[in-house]
Amino acid sequence: MQILYAFKGGESDNFSKDQRFLLHSIDGMYNLYLLLMSLLIEVHKKAEINIEKTQKKLLATSEDKNPNKKLIFNEVFLLLKNDQELLADIEAHKITNWELDDEYVDILFREILASDLYAEYMQTKTSTFKEDRDFVVDVFKEIIAPNEKLYEYIEDKNLTWLDDLPIINTAILKLLKKVKENVKPTYFVPSLYKDEDDKKFAIDLLKKTILNQSTLAAEIEGKTKNWDTDRIASIDYILLQMGICEMLNFSSIPVKVTINEYLEIAKEYSTPKSSTFINGVLDKLVKEYQEGKKLNKIGRGLL
Repeated sequence: MQILYAFKGGESDNFSKDQRFLLHSIDGMYNLYLLLMSLLIEVHKKAEINIEKTQKKLLATSEDKNPNKKLIFNEVFLLLKNDQELLADIEAHKITNWELDDEYVDILFREILASDLYAEYMQTKTSTFKEDRDFVVDVFKEIIAPNEKLYEYIEDKNLTWLDDLPIINTAILKLLKKVKENVKPTYFVPSLYKDEDDKKFAIDLLKKTILNQSTLAAEIEGKTKNWDTDRIASIDYILLQMGICEMLNFSSIPVKVTINEYLEIAKEYSTPKSSTFINGVLDKLVKEYQEGKKLNKIGRGLL
């Protein structure tokens, strides 16, 4: 969507640069994922350092000398800390941000210590794996993901990451919620693509949307005759182009899946009324395509 939004060429233009940017952007999403996962690891390291400093205080109390170590023994944090596959990927992708910008780890760690989540979690000295998992999930969801300072930091490092951030945050939450004590070594290093077909789909959708701009524009105009083209939000227009292109050219994707996908994108990135507008246009086109037998879907129940 971002690439099509920025694309100013025509159907006959060379868009190999745009294709390379697409693949680069997808790779960049994984770097953002590793950045946030490494942040969780650094927060845990900060907890360990904090315990050590407390124990070494000159006038340490008995509580200081024997602190509650529940946080540093949190089983999910330990899984991340000891995940060799994840650590290797972080190193391979040269994710060293928190070594240079440690103050952001400090900010988040202090927020965690001051939170009700932490106070409640630390009321006991032992916990089950589920309790440890729930705590890490809540910390990420309620403290790390919505943190304004972190948001500004990510914006400063890579502007395109801001569009990817909700997707990556959601993916991390799903992984954390489903993590078990005995996970596969590659659990926290998910593949960017399900398979080569997945990667090919991304490239093909970009190509076919650009190569069929005039045809797609005509389809949209035919169903928005009462609308001035200038009144249609640019993002809505692009989402309609992509949705129509996907329905007509990708036979294995059910129509409902396509429509729902673009409605969700519209809710996230466009105006409050965009999803209703896009749904109305696509719904009219689907009925027309079905009557004209233009939807060549393969498999049962794909319409």
